[in-house]
Amino acid sequence: MEFLQRLQDASSLNGREERGKTEAVAGEYVVDARIQHLARVPLFSGCTNEELARIAHISKIAESPAGTMLTEIGAPGNAFFFVIDGRVSVQTPTGSGDPLRPGDFFGEMSLLDGEPRSATIIATTDVRLLIVERSHFWRLLDETPDLVRRILVVLSRRVRRLEQVANSLLLGLGRT
Repeated sequence: MEFLQRLQDASSLNGREERGKTEAVAGEYVVDARIQHLARVPLFSGCTNEELARIAHISKIAESPAGTMLTEIGAPGNAFFFVIDGRVSVQTPTGSGDPLRPGDFFGEMSLLDGEPRSATIIATTDVRLLIVERSHFWRLLDETPDLVRRILVVLSRRVRRLEQVANSLLLGLGRT
């Protein structure tokens, strides 16, 4: 819950930054910083500057210390996360997944299908995340169709890895 509270606090801060002329300049700087972060994410490599700007306007950046639980299996999904800096661990009901590094993302499945989180994600180092909340996620997908294709490719690769693990486990059970 502590992480979610920080997200809400960050939203309040971002709203205050966009008031007034001086604060608007600070808000533009924040959006420019988000665009720079987005440009480093392989998932967004094919996006135009206009698309990156749209994504930046509907996202926020949050930092969390090592050890923070970012998502929990079974919890409702309310955001989509991109790792900007740091690493996170992935725990699923079948075991540990590959750690996620800068450029990787998580949280999309719950937003796509409305089901609870399928993994617990924990920051293994201090992390900086770019976050798109549920209320903006579908708008993001509508406005950036190439992004939808790239997300589908990543999801397909994740499913294939899980199938390989499942097949290996089944083969191992058949040998005993």
